[in-house]
Amino acid sequence: MTEATHDIAPTTTPAGAPSLQPLLHDLASCVAAPGVLLGSPDGQLRRGGVSGWYVADTRLLDRWEVSVAGSDLDLVRAENRGAARHAFTYLARSLGDLSIADPTVRIDRVRVLAADGLREELTFLSTAPDPVAVVLHVDLGTDLAAMPHVKQGRATEPLAATAAGSGLAWEGPEGSVRVAAEDGDARPDVDAGAGRLTWHLELERGVPQVVSLRATTSVPGLFGSGRPAPWSADVDAHDVRLVRVVRQGLDDLAGLLLDDDGDAFLAAGSPWFLTLFGRDSLWAARMLLPLDTGLALSTLRVLARRQGRVDDPATEEQPGKILHEVRGQVLDLGEQRLPPLYYGTVDATPLFVCVLADALAWGADRDEVRALVPAARACLEWVLAQAAGSGWLTYVDHTGEGLSNQGWKDSHDSIQFADGRLAEAPISLSEVQAYAHEAAVRGAALLADLGADPVPGLEEWAADLRDRFGTDFWVDAADGGHVAVALDRDGARVDSVASNMGHLLGTGVLGADATARVADLLADPSLDAGFGLRTLSSRSPRFSTLSYHGGTVWPHDTAIAVRGLAAEGRYEEAGALAAGLVRASEFFDHRLPELYGGDAADDVAQPTAYPAACRPQAWAAAAPVACLVALGGVRTDPATRTLSHPARTTGALGGWTLRGLRLGPDAFDLSVDPDGRVSITLPPGSPLVVEVRAADA
Repeated sequence: MTEATHDIAPTTTPAGAPSLQPLLHDLASCVAAPGVLLGSPDGQLRRGGVSGWYVADTRLLDRWEVSVAGSDLDLVRAENRGAARHAFTYLARSLGDLSIADPTVRIDRVRVLAADGLREELTFLSTAPDPVAVVLHVDLGTDLAAMPHVKQGRATEPLAATAAGSGLAWEGPEGSVRVAAEDGDARPDVDAGAGRLTWHLELERGVPQVVSLRATTSVPGLFGSGRPAPWSADVDAHDVRLVRVVRQGLDDLAGLLLDDDGDAFLAAGSPWFLTLFGRDSLWAARMLLPLDTGLALSTLRVLARRQGRVDDPATEEQPGKILHEVRGQVLDLGEQRLPPLYYGTVDATPLFVCVLADALAWGADRDEVRALVPAARACLEWVLAQAAGSGWLTYVDHTGEGLSNQGWKDSHDSIQFADGRLAEAPISLSEVQAYAHEAAVRGAALLADLGADPVPGLEEWAADLRDRFGTDFWVDAADGGHVAVALDRDGARVDSVASNMGHLLGTGVLGADATARVADLLADPSLDAGFGLRTLSSRSPRFSTLSYHGGTVWPHDTAIAVRGLAAEGRYEEAGALAAGLVRASEFFDHRLPELYGGDAADDVAQPTAYPAACRPQAWAAAAPVACLVALGGVRTDPATRTLSHPARTTGALGGWTLRGLRLGPDAFDLSVDPDGRVSITLPPGSPLVVEVRAADA
């Protein structure tokens, strides 16, 4: 999902002055796609950095500061849970009755972000015996800066405001922005030159006074809002951290929903990636399939409408290929210039087929699945065409301005040998071959199930790939060996020990011995940090706890490993990784970020924040649900309406119940008790059948 320049190293401006990407980890974030609002933890939007209200990669406001004359505002409450609503409480201790120690003037600030604007309500309450005069100032401003400029830390200039009734307005080439008092509230004094609105209030004891502001814009979003959320799910658990991280994730996912021509999909994340991404949107929808198959199908339709039709080296488009990302304009990041429709990804295309096969397995409407068969067939034909030379799916950036690495680890230094050397393209990633194998096997079965013609040579190629993979990607070593991260341009094994191997489990590409070895390595403390799965082994010479893809923990990467381990029956190892995510979530207000530091839980009490991490991020928000479903060991047979599960998995997360899962239209609840015993509860009259598997082989 990420662009390589997401790294937090300095860049250089045209004038030669160094600039730094603004940091995100300590900001309060609201998201109601296509809008996002980032502010200080005290609720203020102050100029500088990345703070602001954004739509369509444009910063609409970069200042929204509340103050009162004659007193500081002391923050005593900040409620930042939920996706689109934040609340703050301040005390104006220099106002009111100063003869007593207790404060007498309180201001409650509630901010709600919606797809069509931003609303803020300020409620003033006095407990002083005499009336209190309050002069309220709200200072506003905007630079209408483009998101890429903000991301690169470029200096911007504020625009001049004009008075607009009971508020202020700004105009730019992108459109207009207006902030005004709500009808019915006291009208403010408007000082356009200062960008200030002022109210003169008289507070009577115990009588609240409310000032409401609404911000609107004519700047169009690239996509519309996809809310309300199509799922209805909740969790009960002995561990309150698990409850909070699941609920926060579901709230954030609802906030990230976008719409394209009536089809909902998940934006990749806030703030940099609030748009359609092939890989991210697919993985997030895949993780949520047990809650709702409709989101996966609509995501697939959105991507199918933009599936590659021609060969275009400038955009990396090829017939059948699934895109990387969509923007409203060229994404100019200095050394990178990505076109508005960019196809520089090697894994989204096989993942498209895997998600469609999963959707069918979770009871998706067969006619809707059948309608996507032509797109899936084109994906499979692309896979075979790309593998026609080397036999592998490979990538290389032909433009010099695109992504140098085109798997999920797409920073420039992410694919490295054990001695620290960087691999040179064309590169064949291990997990991409696994996705391709799974797509070929399950895609062939899907076509047969739906009565569609087979893709010639597909199954034979998949069998041959599996045989070659076991030989060509295996790194022999005295400790038992491991799977290489990739093959480089010369076919040499890129031999570092990394989290990529977690994506191989459950795809069928590994033999039994290799599967067991991979599972053991994922549980080793060099990869399992105790807060989740490290992207690179701590024994690597290039390992760093804050290297973007070289030692950090990514929740979605951990969840994929959990899914794979559980699919192979390694529930204890899967449970340990999932428990690490729950443990880490406590230190991020239960809102898992895009990534965080790969510190060892044995060494530190809490993981280090990666300061430029996006939050919320769709596949991170979906990770807890994906982990719970995996640890329940549920398998589905939509033809017979059967759910099966092992008698026992792991009690690593304590006792929990995930409610609102669905096989097609039919709901069920999944529970695991503290001893790891699994059960499924059906509503009265359910047509579903539940079976307990004797063994998880």
